Amino acid sequence: MISTRWLEKRKPYWSKLETLLERSAKGGLKSLSRSELQELSLLYRQTAADLAAIREDRGSVHFARYVNQLLVRAHNTIYSGRRANPAAIFSFFWRTYPSVFRRNLNHCLLSVMIFLVAGVVGAVLTYQNPDFKVKLLGPQMVETIDRHEMWTESIVGIKPFASSAIMTNNMSVGFTTFALGITAGLGTIYMMAFNGLLIGVIGMACWLSGMSVQLWSFVAPHGVLELPAIFIAGGAGLRIAQGLLFPGLLPRRDSLARSGLEAVQLVLGTVPILIIAGLIEAFVSPTALPVALKFSMAGALFVLLAAYLFGLSRECESAQS
Repeated sequence: MISTRWLEKRKPYWSKLETLLERSAKGGLKSLSRSELQELSLLYRQTAADLAAIREDRGSVHFARYVNQLLVRAHNTIYSGRRANPAAIFSFFWRTYPSVFRRNLNHCLLSVMIFLVAGVVGAVLTYQNPDFKVKLLGPQMVETIDRHEMWTESIVGIKPFASSAIMTNNMSVGFTTFALGITAGLGTIYMMAFNGLLIGVIGMACWLSGMSVQLWSFVAPHGVLELPAIFIAGGAGLRIAQGLLFPGLLPRRDSLARSGLEAVQLVLGTVPILIIAGLIEAFVSPTALPVALKFSMAGALFVLLAAYLFGLSRECESAQS
């Protein structure tokens, strides 16, 4: 039950939010100072939490209606000011995103380590017990490998459809890995470990069947983009977990909001990377191009991605400073 004391304590914050909304309605968001805009954002998040608490009390229907209307106004005010701007989008991907990635590099590296450890475990288990691959891959895929055939050959005949399906699947994996960070990171760790285990099992199964070249020449062209994007999504999930578990001096809610913002930026930046990877996986990876050409393409793409994330935008930052 919501106490009268709690309501009296929260009312000044609602009044302050209402005042800021009235000012912005008259003069637009530009009429607010930088500190007031920050306060508006903070009050919006706090009011959303207040509404969730009030709704638990059936005796506070009147307050719930008022706070809900206030929250709707705040939402419309904040997000109506965010219009699509090609220059802003370009700035985000060229400058903001690489900077956000570098700030969260440790989370992404931890995601890579989880993936690699699971991959080694999968490879070792498959080498020691070849029947283990059947449990994870299924008998149909194992039979295909045993016949020294690639299960990806069917992609060649349906490239446009396959490309769309691949991009959808990859984005689904990435966003799920990111979103599961809210489970204190356990879901993110599971997703990274499972995908690492799967790659390890497939890699060892193909090696035992003498198909390593076929496998890695297929994976390399798109994998140098797809896997880093998944690692970054894993890093985004772990960033959410850090904000939830280790708020430091901030209130947990504010810590989660801050980590959530960076995590969302991290995972949004993977979208164009996954789109390019999906196109390559459908139109290049399964083709009969020379193996050397595929690996050369993979190397070039990896260098470009690394230059983008670590180098090019940093030069822009240095030039501006």
